[in-house]
Amino acid sequence: MSHPNIVFVFGDQHRLCTTGFGGNVQVRSPYMDQMAEEGVVFETTVSNVPVCTPWRAAFLTGQYPLTTGMFMNDVQLPTDRPTFGTVLRDAGYDTAYIGKWHLDGPGRSDFTPPGPRRQGFDFWAVGNCTHDYMDSLYYRDTPEPLHWDGYDVEAQTSMAIDYIQDHDGRKPFAMVMSWGPPHNPYQAVPQKYLDMYPPEEMEIRLNCPEPNREDLSGFYAHVTALDDQLARLGEALEQEGLMDNTIFVYTSDHGDMIGSQGRQRKQHPWDESIHVPFVMRCPGQASTGHRVTSPFNVVDIMPTLLGLAGVSIPDTAEGRDHSPAVRGEPFDGNKAAYTMSIAPFAEFRGQPWRGLRTERYTYTRNLDGPWLLYDNETDPYQIDNLIGQPAYSDLQQRMENLLQAMMAERGDELAPAQVFLDRYGHEVDRVGAVPYRN
Repeated sequence: MSHPNIVFVFGDQHRLCTTGFGGNVQVRSPYMDQMAEEGVVFETTVSNVPVCTPWRAAFLTGQYPLTTGMFMNDVQLPTDRPTFGTVLRDAGYDTAYIGKWHLDGPGRSDFTPPGPRRQGFDFWAVGNCTHDYMDSLYYRDTPEPLHWDGYDVEAQTSMAIDYIQDHDGRKPFAMVMSWGPPHNPYQAVPQKYLDMYPPEEMEIRLNCPEPNREDLSGFYAHVTALDDQLARLGEALEQEGLMDNTIFVYTSDHGDMIGSQGRQRKQHPWDESIHVPFVMRCPGQASTGHRVTSPFNVVDIMPTLLGLAGVSIPDTAEGRDHSPAVRGEPFDGNKAAYTMSIAPFAEFRGQPWRGLRTERYTYTRNLDGPWLLYDNETDPYQIDNLIGQPAYSDLQQRMENLLQAMMAERGDELAPAQVFLDRYGHEVDRVGAVPYRN
């Protein structure tokens, strides 16, 4: 039997709670919801380090950030280990990457030449990092800068559809498409989508003390725009007769607080930051509307996709292959997803933290000690912090023991950021970030 195609699509900064299948009744995401009804949902999908570059590195390598040194934005992914792209290329796949990369160091507008820094992707239409969605820069195989026409999500999807339609079918293909939205700027979206979400009508999450309805309106608008483009892509797969032999995924690198807990953006341990959508259509899946509830971390994505594709998983991968769970076979799952902020920077200048997200609980400690404990079943908005409450002392201790075991397994220590910056040679500016060039 031939290997299936893979179409892996992810948004940037899209939290699970802003999808219909994630429980939001106001946002319009009909195609994502349809994928959830027809396919497989990993209900507890977690962003290990909820910020762009670290997630992307962990996805491609299946390795945790302290293995790769990729725990900051704007650092360059090493070329000395197998990646999702190189493994599939070596297994006989045609490989393609379209959209945002953010893995090639501090030159956000720089050209990534053909070769090892492309990490195994042959077809290439990529900008390292931009959020100018209406005038977005990218490159092909020469240093000549190009720009997507209009809203870059639409143009990138059109190129992806062309790639699918032009593919000769002699080999399977694996395409990754990385969209910039719904990452801010929230208003950089076609007006027709903003018109769907008048700011004054935005429903505010219960844990959001000072809501910005304009931001929420734009965020929702981006999500609906993404949904429309995901539908175009799915329709192209159907029209080409490829859907039944394609692993088709939508997910995100991390979430966005948008005022919940009084915080903004990412790098935080709350669900708005770490809990992301992961929905897929897959050959051989157990059933329509199949749900996997055990925690699924970013490092698990690469080995799981390879397992589903029937491709050997490299020994360097530190995540687990969850393909048995997709097929409905016996699988014990992860006890928890390991989460962390190693060297906070820019919008989050708090203490480093380590934590875990189980199917039910969130537990986090920082340099001062135990910090957060939530029962997400009874307290889905994470309003009641159970740390130090006598009735939950046994639960707190169990979570602490599990966290310590996971840290020991990774050889991790909860230490000040400078310890790890020095260890990996990352130099940062006054806001703790690796300085980048536009």
